[in-house]
Amino acid sequence: MPLAHVALWTTDLDAAADFWQRYFQAEVGEPYHSRRRAGFCSRFVSLPGGGPRIELMSLPALARAPAAEHSGWDHIAVSLGSAEAVDALAARCAHDGLLLSAPRQTGDGFYEAVIRMPDGAPVEITA
Repeated sequence: MPLAHVALWTTDLDAAADFWQRYFQAEVGEPYHSRRRAGFCSRFVSLPGGGPRIELMSLPALARAPAAEHSGWDHIAVSLGSAEAVDALAARCAHDGLLLSAPRQTGDGFYEAVIRMPDGAPVEITA
């Protein structure tokens, strides 16, 4: 199963994008502004040669955010290849008490669910 993307909270989205461009020759996508979460903005980073992307995420209140939202890596996303596979794994994880967010189509174009690892770290499963 290929890794789809990893996400990184940052207090300065532009500086983070510049870092990836400057030091890794990455391509950085246009900002995505959430309509569901006021102030949330993200940009996807593509490293040369392909592979998993990095989602840089920013929120104005990040410095005052709960411990679950802080500077540093937030989650990984694993592509399962189909919506049916996402639904099946989400159902298994719900049964086992590991489902954090039921499958849904996101505003930025993903079909995903969020499950948690035994230590609580979130993992997005995507189609």
